[in-house]
Amino acid sequence: MTNIYLLKDVAKISGQSVYTLKYYLKLGLIKEIGRSPVTNFRFFDDSTVAALAKIREMRLKNISLKEVKNSLTAESGI
Repeated sequence: MTNIYLLKDVAKISGQSVYTLKYYLKLGLIKEIGRSPVTNFRFFDDSTVAALAKIREMRLKNISLKEVKNSLTAESGI
């Protein structure tokens, strides 16, 4: 069973700020799995949390966000 999270929950779990997560969304590093039709809140799942852990790991090694995006894209086969 996959867990579903709101943006603020993903921020809390990952240790990233909401601002950073919105920036990553804009860059295409992470993707929402859906939105609430009533509130328009974004929904995320465990794959987003895993992707954020990889992003943090790469950023700690001073890998640029462009290289991070290329790496994540290559891993997902897109």
